[in-house]
Amino acid sequence: MTPGILLISFLIYTALIFLISRFTLRKVNNESYYLGNRNSPWYVVAYGMIGASLSGVTFMSVPGLVKEEQFSYMVLVLGYQVGYFVIAFVLLPLYYQLRLPSIYSYLEERYGMASYKTGSFYFILSRLIGSSFRMFLVVNVLQLFVFDAWGIPMWLTVAMFMVLILLYTFKGGIKTIVWTDTLQTTFMISAVIITTFIVVKALGMNFSDLFLAIREEGYTKMFITDVNDPRFFVKQFFAGMFITIVMTGLDQDMMQKNLSCRNLRDAKKNVLTFGAILIPVNLLFLFLGAVLWMYAEVHGVKVMRTSDELFPILALQHLGAAAGLTFFFGLISAAYSSADGTLTALTTTFTLDFLGLKRKEGITEERIRNTRYLVHIGFAVLVMLIILGYGAINNEALISKLFTIAGYTYGPLLGLYFFGLYTKRKVRDRWVPVVAVLSPVLSYLLSQNSERLFWGYKFGFEILIVNGLFTFLGLLLLSLNIKKGE
Repeated sequence: MTPGILLISFLIYTALIFLISRFTLRKVNNESYYLGNRNSPWYVVAYGMIGASLSGVTFMSVPGLVKEEQFSYMVLVLGYQVGYFVIAFVLLPLYYQLRLPSIYSYLEERYGMASYKTGSFYFILSRLIGSSFRMFLVVNVLQLFVFDAWGIPMWLTVAMFMVLILLYTFKGGIKTIVWTDTLQTTFMISAVIITTFIVVKALGMNFSDLFLAIREEGYTKMFITDVNDPRFFVKQFFAGMFITIVMTGLDQDMMQKNLSCRNLRDAKKNVLTFGAILIPVNLLFLFLGAVLWMYAEVHGVKVMRTSDELFPILALQHLGAAAGLTFFFGLISAAYSSADGTLTALTTTFTLDFLGLKRKEGITEERIRNTRYLVHIGFAVLVMLIILGYGAINNEALISKLFTIAGYTYGPLLGLYFFGLYTKRKVRDRWVPVVAVLSPVLSYLLSQNSERLFWGYKFGFEILIVNGLFTFLGLLLLSLNIKKGE
């Protein structure tokens, strides 16, 4: 694949994004930006959320994981399903009852202003880190295989992407993203399916023989029974459940799309349908990973640094033009999906939760819009700086790193919501930020010393649950001896 062909492909895809954006910009206002006028068809949202959930990390990391972790990732996905039921029947009714654009408004009603700001802060921190990681992975591949050949520096590549994303999300916000997500989902799933067929053909095997070969290689192993293994299936299942609750149900980016549905019933159908579809989609990614590793072994292809490089190296350098183009379109889709919804959600959270624009009396729609524009641009610049400062990734697959970091940044949100929903106790609101800072610190210290303290036990993604529990216990302490009216 020549850099010129890839550049033309990039321009064609970008033109499609802007074409969709143009059609969504009719009669837009601030309500369109925040909630899409609450008129998004649930099935469109459900389909588009697949691409938003998968992003570039899943697109490249999950196939690469198969070599070392086999199909154990699917236990995490099965745990997701329980999480989606919690979102559909516990969190969504709460959010629709509030009828507010920001889901963190609940924290103010339940605890107070300090808790409200704390929840919003942890979302902003989580999304800035997570989306920057996702976009770095994708843009880094584009840089290596396309823009380096043209002498374009990394900073300019990242800046170009952020400007393009700004241009098509600037006015329409969530109303635009609901529809652009459908295009991105289509290209990402199509890339996996087409590449799978190409690799199977290159291996000279039919699907029946290939399934047997994959099983013989041990790739299909799903349940790890060693309690001390970070991938122990019980830990994986419950980690998947809580990862979904926090990274979807307590995440403004993902919930903002659900809140754009016409009513609560549609939002529930959206979440449950989206969750069910993720099972075959993730199996497809794992199956692709297995056939890619088999192809690499047969043809003696070596992955340079990390397993994340498996898919791009084979698609762009070994499998021919069709596979290269297919992968490239999927990759561009992943790049856009990693940042567009995030910018909108970050802008929503900052303008509504921190600046309190909707609370101020006499503020005009024009002033809200102009402030929103400035904040939107500011977050785009911040994401760009984080990507450039991230540097080279290590030998750990990025999806593992992403879930680990999420365990520390989303844990306080998990504790805040569960304490609020399942107890009626009041807390000393001004001390909540202290608890929210101490909980991740204690969780990290426990994780680093767990093998010595717990007879070889090593924490995996379930550190999220521990972090939430520390927050819950901290809030319980803050609720003791509160006098009536305090």
